[in-house]
Amino acid sequence: MAPPSNPKNSEKSADAFRTIGELSAELGVAQHILRYWETKFPQLRPLQRAGNRRYYRPADVALARRIHMLLNSQGYTVRGVQQLLQAKDDGQAVPAPSLAPAPLAVTLATIPAASDSGIPVERLIDLRDRLAAALTE
Repeated sequence: MAPPSNPKNSEKSADAFRTIGELSAELGVAQHILRYWETKFPQLRPLQRAGNRRYYRPADVALARRIHMLLNSQGYTVRGVQQLLQAKDDGQAVPAPSLAPAPLAVTLATIPAASDSGIPVERLIDLRDRLAAALTE
């Protein structure tokens, strides 16, 4: 009697090529998204065989994982990822995105209708400053 199949044993090695279906399932994105990324990121170029069947090399898989992480976890836009990848290709240092919000330049003069809220402007500015300090800690 044959031993039951083990899904761990059926996984491909890290050096194996992946089909678009396999990469799509691994990343949790639709296949059309991967094809879209190929149009937006010239660095992502899988091999195409007969019938335009795509085979992603290990470097392509790593790049697709990075694009996915930047877009879906880091909050980058497609344009931002394009710039990041281009800067990397050019050998430029790329600053990491700041997670802290940019400080607001709010003064009494920039809030003409603050008295409409019923809260003193000084109190609002104090609250803003305390929140900004708490976020940077």
